Amino acid sequence: MRVRPALILLCLIPGMATAQTFTTVDEVKPILTATQGSWIAVRNWQGQDLVYFTQVESWRCGLREIRYSVNGAAEAVKPMEPCYTDAPSPNAFQDSAHQPYVSFPAGSVETVSVTLVYSDGSTTEASFNRAQVELR
Repeated sequence: MRVRPALILLCLIPGMATAQTFTTVDEVKPILTATQGSWIAVRNWQGQDLVYFTQVESWRCGLREIRYSVNGAAEAVKPMEPCYTDAPSPNAFQDSAHQPYVSFPAGSVETVSVTLVYSDGSTTEASFNRAQVELR
């Protein structure tokens, strides 16, 4: 049986994997960079287009804000739940009233640009065509 090097490393350094709470820029930026193609999703649902930010908001600790623009319009800021730093899972969603999406008229979303502003002021940007991120 072949053991993967990453598994060996985790066994040799107990607690290393659990030491991160993913609440800082240094912890969340690599994850968000690696998953950039999944930052948003677009879905036509009950007569409206919903632009979901669930993936980004799942790593919101370490972010200052999420800015977005639909079809080249002026940027808006997507409200986020706070980072629950005193909780065992600081990025877990707790507010049942919070919506991880913004809505637009059905069929109107063609492009979405997203700018993540990290707590250190650095930014990362990405642009998406509807066809790239549409849920069916």
